[in-house]
Amino acid sequence: MPTIHHCDLAIVGGGLAGALIALAAARRRPDARIRLIEGAAHFGGNHVWSFFGSDVSDEHRALVAPLVAHAWRGYDIAFPAHARTLDTAYYSITSERLDTVLRQTLSPETLMASARVLGASPTAVVLADGDRVEAQGVIDCRGPGDTSLLDLGWQKFMGMELVTDDLHGVERPIVMDGSVEQIDGYRFVYTLPFDASTLFVEDTYYSDTPDLDTQALAGRIAGYAQAQGWNIARVGRSETGVLPVAMGGDFEEYWRSGGNRVAKGGMRAGLFHPLTGYSLPDAVRLAHLVAESGDWSGGALHTLTHDYAATLWRQRRFYRMLATMLFRAADPAERYRVLERFYRLDAGLVGRFYAGGSTLFDKMRVLTGKPPVPIGRAVQALMGRQG
Repeated sequence: MPTIHHCDLAIVGGGLAGALIALAAARRRPDARIRLIEGAAHFGGNHVWSFFGSDVSDEHRALVAPLVAHAWRGYDIAFPAHARTLDTAYYSITSERLDTVLRQTLSPETLMASARVLGASPTAVVLADGDRVEAQGVIDCRGPGDTSLLDLGWQKFMGMELVTDDLHGVERPIVMDGSVEQIDGYRFVYTLPFDASTLFVEDTYYSDTPDLDTQALAGRIAGYAQAQGWNIARVGRSETGVLPVAMGGDFEEYWRSGGNRVAKGGMRAGLFHPLTGYSLPDAVRLAHLVAESGDWSGGALHTLTHDYAATLWRQRRFYRMLATMLFRAADPAERYRVLERFYRLDAGLVGRFYAGGSTLFDKMRVLTGKPPVPIGRAVQALMGRQG
C-alpha cells in the first residue's frame, strides 16, 4: 500500500540549495516536520562548491561553517600581463561533507534519499514508488527550469582530483589562471590545494555553447599539470558542470516553466549570479528567509521565493549587461582581457562583485577607463540585448 507522509515543509532536491533550506529550517524550528527528498542515494551529487569569505554575512556563517571541507586565507589569479594575490578568505564545500552533515544533523525521518519524484505541487510531492508527501508547503530545488527562455552564454568546466607523488607546492587556491591557451571562448584553469599532495584542478570556459568534450578537457588538465611540474601518481574523482551566464530573457516565463505556483530555490528559481553562474550566496540567503518565515503554506512560500528571485533579477541588470559585453562585444580569444582588467581593481570591489552586491561606485569603476572591448561593438551588443 502506498504511504502518505505528512509534514510541515517538503523540499524537493537534495543539492546545495535544498540542503541549506532544510538545515536552516530545522535549526530555526526544531520541532517542525521537514522532508528533504532526493532521487539519488546520497545528498549533494558530485560537486565542489567554493565561496569567498565576503559572500556570506556574519549572521549567516553558522549555517555554512559545518559544511566547509577546506579553507584558505587568500587566493591567487594570473593572466598574461597581470598576476596578484588577494587577501580574501576562500572556502570549499564538498558533496561528501554536505551528505555527512545532513545525516549527522537531521533526523532519519527528514532525509528521504533514493526517492524519485514524479511531480510536485504547492502542497504535495508524488513519488515514483506510489508514495506521496503532503505538506503545508513545498519548495522545488531540482535544478534549472527551461533555459531556452533565457538569453544565455555558458560557463562550462571539468574538474579532476589529482594526487601527486611528491609535494605540489601550491599554497593557496588559484581561482583564475587565464594565462593558459585561449580555446572555445575565455578559458582559465582553477586549482584548489586540498592538502600537500592533493589538488583539484578545473578546466573552465566562458563559451557560446554548452557542449563538453570531456576527453579533450581531461587531456588539457593533464597537460596543465605537466607544465606546472606536478608529478601525478593517480587521478581521483572528477566532475563536470555547465552553468548559465545570463544576458537577458523572460524571467516570469522561466519561473513558470519550473512549476506554476510552486515555490522554488536554487537554479530552478533563477537564483544565480548572471555573470559567474554562482549560486551559493543566494542559496544561503534564501535558506534564512524560508527559516525565518512564519508561514510555510504553499502560497506563502511561492510568494516569498518568487519575490526574492524576481527582485534580484531586476537588481542584477548591470551584471547581465556585462555578460552581454563579454559574449557579444569581445572576440572569444580576447575575452580574457576583460577579466584581466577587472582583477586590477580594488579587492573590496572584487568581493562585492562576486557576492552580487556591487555599489553604484563599483559599477562606475568597472565601466570607466580604457575599455577592453571595442566601444562600437559593445554599444551594438547592448542595443540588441533583451531582458
